[in-house]
Amino acid sequence: MKLILLGAPGAGKGTQANYLKEKFGIPQISTGDMLRAAVKAGTPLGLQAKAVMDAGQLVSDDIIIGLVKERIKEADCANGFLFDGFPRTVPQADALKAAGVAIDYVVEIDVPDSEIVERMSGRRVHPASGRTYHVKFNPPKVAGKDDQTGEDLIQRDDDQEETVKKRLDVYHAQTEVLVGYYSEMAKSGDASAPKYVKVAGVGQVESIRDAVFAALGA
Repeated sequence: MKLILLGAPGAGKGTQANYLKEKFGIPQISTGDMLRAAVKAGTPLGLQAKAVMDAGQLVSDDIIIGLVKERIKEADCANGFLFDGFPRTVPQADALKAAGVAIDYVVEIDVPDSEIVERMSGRRVHPASGRTYHVKFNPPKVAGKDDQTGEDLIQRDDDQEETVKKRLDVYHAQTEVLVGYYSEMAKSGDASAPKYVKVAGVGQVESIRDAVFAALGA
């Protein structure tokens, strides 16, 4: 099973990715992990990527696609793979297609912005232990205090409402176009095109998981 998982930050892709990895026995491949592994291993592409990152620049799509092609040849990808956070842009999607990387399904986890803002801006963390709470969905016994230690909870910078909204703006500007790109490709009648499925990412995580599995015929 070769999958691309799409969805806004905070849509719950990570949770669903774990279920999919387990179900199909496939690795989750993120460009960040792939870059770090290639840099650490000192592969030719890893060294190229390191030079670019050390100069404070963005790694080119050519290098990313090269890394993807290397990564999916590894033994753990024998049953397929799950791309999470890749491709991010239409040029990356075009390059992936041009490289002949076959994809079975593109799965979109669809969650309204208002729900994502509520989910993320309501998170609170106990810094010392990493325990997480949510002001609405999983509140601490005493507002603003960790249940076990009574210490103050914090809101991470990433979870500030303004930051969440900015991340959503970037997603809508850059990555959401892939929703149209892949859904059009699926309708094109091209036998090699991936199938496109859209699953509502609101509700119990188990119900969302079951809906994803059903959409994949699993």
